[in-house]
Amino acid sequence: MLKLTPAERSALRAQAHPLNPVVIIGDAGLTPAVLKEIDVSLQSHELIKIRVFGDDREVRTGMYETICNALDAAPVQHIGKLLVIYRPKKEQQEELKESKKGKGLREVTIVKPSPSGTKRPSVTKVMVKGNERVTQGGSIKRAKVRQTSAKKTALGKS
Repeated sequence: MLKLTPAERSALRAQAHPLNPVVIIGDAGLTPAVLKEIDVSLQSHELIKIRVFGDDREVRTGMYETICNALDAAPVQHIGKLLVIYRPKKEQQEELKESKKGKGLREVTIVKPSPSGTKRPSVTKVMVKGNERVTQGGSIKRAKVRQTSAKKTALGKS
């Protein structure tokens, strides 16, 4: 099952709001055919809504977890009888895995408010190296080299 940050989950909830349910789970429950249909929908849409007919909340929660585990998807939202599920496409999953490794350059968006506060904030996209970080003020700083103790280096050499 994929893990999402709260910010990613919030953005996905906003994207899912106008969507209509793509898959409807009826009285037969979560059958292999329904799982296959959900898989096909996730491949084409990435973000889908599922409607579950049934009054038992525990059963719906169980279905939600089963779908996410079986299809390697991320749970986004469960409100009443609606389930929202997200799974990025295969290329995007590989890019996410590589970007989380911390190698090479990464793109960072810096948003600075206007000096007067009445105009739009300035938005710039910057490429940041692996040993650099963006401060709260929006400037880029290099990470400092950790200092080593003279005692520890002397003990390690002997």
